[in-house]
Amino acid sequence: MSAVPDNLALRVRELEVGGASGALGARLYVAGAAPKRDTLVVFFHGGGFIADDMEDADEFLRMLAESDHKPLVLASRYTLATVSPFPAAVEDAHAVLLWAKKNKTKLGWTGKHLVVSGIEAGANLAAVCGLMSRDRGGPALAGQLLIMPMLDPGLTTCSMRQMTLCPDREKVTAVCAEAYRGYLPNAADRAHPYASPLQSSRLKNLPPALILSAEDDPLRDEAEQYGAKLINAGVRTTVRRLPPAQLTDPNGRTECACKVHAMGEIGIFLSGIEGQGGAPV
Repeated sequence: MSAVPDNLALRVRELEVGGASGALGARLYVAGAAPKRDTLVVFFHGGGFIADDMEDADEFLRMLAESDHKPLVLASRYTLATVSPFPAAVEDAHAVLLWAKKNKTKLGWTGKHLVVSGIEAGANLAAVCGLMSRDRGGPALAGQLLIMPMLDPGLTTCSMRQMTLCPDREKVTAVCAEAYRGYLPNAADRAHPYASPLQSSRLKNLPPALILSAEDDPLRDEAEQYGAKLINAGVRTTVRRLPPAQLTDPNGRTECACKVHAMGEIGIFLSGIEGQGGAPV
């Protein structure tokens, strides 16, 4: 079997991006030989706001960059709650989008389609970026890709409460509770739309969304509830519940996102975005 030519191989580059209060570590995933790409996906990792799970997302990010659309994928770190709680992480996330807009030439991006994405806590930040970009006049987002997002600090949904009935998975609920205690130590912040977009009463004029949940994920109901609220607000939204995935390990969400079903849904979503034209940023 012949080797893959260097100009077609996946390239992963470590770099620094601009956060709200300084430089943040990031990775740029580039597959194929095209000099510039129309679509940039900015991704935020999971870890419950309190842990850096960038490495756990690496397989998913490689698969995304190598998918049929060959988008540029920029995965950024953000301030963890152990360093500074809410709103430090969301301010970082929005600042990274602004940095990407200013540095599109450096990234090899045409500036045409900007998609914000994340898994679990990172999907919370991605959803909030949609609100912040709308409220602050930019940057323009072509879409939001939310994978098993954490959106309910109260942990009140049926799918979350049912987890306590299964001893092997009880720790998943405990991990979520611990994460929110670290991220939102001020109880009043738990109702803030930039902490819990599920609580927002202003969901109009947000970018198109793809929301992926999983049959046996405790975050399933809040993901689907958020999707329903977006649809009711007139936001073009696709909600998909993926087949069951083993989640005895709380980090299993990233593993689930690598499944064939998820990548297929993401491909369809990106096709829809690229077919809509897109506003330069």
